[in-house]
Amino acid sequence: MINQIVIESFNEKIFVQRILGSVEGVKQTPTVIAIGGIHGNERAGLNALLKVFQTIEEENICLNGNFYGIAGNINAISENIRFKNVDLNRIWTKEEILKLYLKDELEIESEEQNEIYSIIKDILNKEKGPFYFLDLHTTSSDTQPFITISDSLNNRRYSSNFSIPTILGIEEYLNGPLLTFINEFGHIAVGFEAGQHDKEVSVDNCVAFLWLALVAAKCIHKKEVKKYSYFKHSLSLFKENQDFYKIDYKYTIKPFENFKMIEGYKNFEEITKNELLAYSNQREIHSNIKGKIFMPLYQEKGNDGFFIISKISKFWLKASIVARKLHFHQLLRLLPGVKLDRRNAYTLIVNPRTAKFLAIEIFHLFGYRKKWLKEIIFILLKEIEKLVNLFNRLDLLFQ
Repeated sequence: MINQIVIESFNEKIFVQRILGSVEGVKQTPTVIAIGGIHGNERAGLNALLKVFQTIEEENICLNGNFYGIAGNINAISENIRFKNVDLNRIWTKEEILKLYLKDELEIESEEQNEIYSIIKDILNKEKGPFYFLDLHTTSSDTQPFITISDSLNNRRYSSNFSIPTILGIEEYLNGPLLTFINEFGHIAVGFEAGQHDKEVSVDNCVAFLWLALVAAKCIHKKEVKKYSYFKHSLSLFKENQDFYKIDYKYTIKPFENFKMIEGYKNFEEITKNELLAYSNQREIHSNIKGKIFMPLYQEKGNDGFFIISKISKFWLKASIVARKLHFHQLLRLLPGVKLDRRNAYTLIVNPRTAKFLAIEIFHLFGYRKKWLKEIIFILLKEIEKLVNLFNRLDLLFQ
């Protein structure tokens, strides 16, 4: 496995190794951990992290907390491809982590995962919390910057520091992303999509986001950031601003399917019901609902064809805050077809035939998230606030 490389990225040569940089703060709290290049063709985060660490060193900037930068899939980065064998951002499940302990020989991406996992574990054991995780990405389609988070109140509060859209609940539709795994330990975890893969503005957006994220985490005071106002302004110039969105639909590309997105779609572009969006094996794919197109796929690798999203009302957001703070979710176990799982105090067993009157949106209100397990079995995951170092997610199992 490749451990360090020199690549040309955005017209400059950069040195990439697993730990891109680290700074120890005077108070040693909080700790911010940023990951770039978990997809090897998304290099903007690498350039940005190196620029930020260089500025901290050259300007002798004093941090309150600790700051780490980690490179993702180095083997894929060396070839400028999304991944070699499997998507490194789709294998962060309990089962895949267990394999790291049981197998003597690992696949390329599992070796990468093992190194990243060990580094994160060492940082969590060594440093003081609270911990903030930032995952830097870019997209194959043209897009303005946006944030993705698991829907916990802590994540919401943190993402509200940025004047860009926030997408809630994407973990329902993706199996094994790193940030979902991190969230299971109660830490704040935010994904940042900076722009299109090869546009230099994506590097600038990542740089701006990193400085704002460090300030929002209280890892650094904004007076230490000379261009703070500029960075703040640069991420507030886009059409879509500080709104929250939910995912209404995802098109999943099947194995061996010949998928081709209609050219020209941009993130957050309005689409109508029955609009032609893509082709599958030369068969037309039309939108079954109206909304906004989200992350249309314009690259060879990946099985997320496109998403359709819609804005969440402020009333619904406020109602969910009240419901969670008052622990109304405990009332769900009293409903027909819902019972507590004896194996886990944070798990509810739900019979969908008996409880079919319960809409998914009701569970979203209380922080539950759906996840496929088998053909007719779901898990709905409930984010429990302020739980650290435990897999204390409130699971709702449809069987």
